[in-house]
Amino acid sequence: MERLDFDLLFRWFAGLGIDDPVWDATVFTKNRDRLLNTAIAQGFLAALLALPRVKTLLSREHFTVDGTLLKAWASMKSFRPKDGSGNPPGAGRNGERDFRSEKRSNETHASTTDPDARLYRKGNGRESVLSYMGHALMENRNGLAVAGTVTHATGTAEREAALMLVARPRRRAGHPIRRVGRITLGGDKGYDVSDFIAELRGWM
Repeated sequence: MERLDFDLLFRWFAGLGIDDPVWDATVFTKNRDRLLNTAIAQGFLAALLALPRVKTLLSREHFTVDGTLLKAWASMKSFRPKDGSGNPPGAGRNGERDFRSEKRSNETHASTTDPDARLYRKGNGRESVLSYMGHALMENRNGLAVAGTVTHATGTAEREAALMLVARPRRRAGHPIRRVGRITLGGDKGYDVSDFIAELRGWM
């Protein structure tokens, strides 16, 4: 927001003139939350994919799905026992807290500042962080995203989201996946699970 005061490129991108006043940061925050937390973002993507010039770029047969961790805006200090036990933080606004000897899991602990965040790590040897999972479905002709969603971070979230992303557009008229016949769906080894593959084959 501060760069909008002096960076002409930022002003051009936001549609502001050289002398136009910059809005307060809280206005941007509220509008961002409205965009991400409602159906506006999904409606925008659907309208974009429906444009004739975009439709010609999309594959109707070959797709790839993938997921990634989205770090939550919550510190590990906020991940406290649900029953209220545990060592209290030190004095001060951001007091230190010793949790090294404490066993923590999503069943017994929750973030006090972001209860929907989950403690999760992407793989062995990675550190556990409070996270969500973002998921995207891409068509393979030009690598354009055709669907996406955000879920809780769990060990099955990627496969559950993949089923939802593939099934949702097949029910929607005009979506590039809506077609008669088989499609291919690529994914990394996290999707190589017999139940997931069997359910996909059952749709064909």
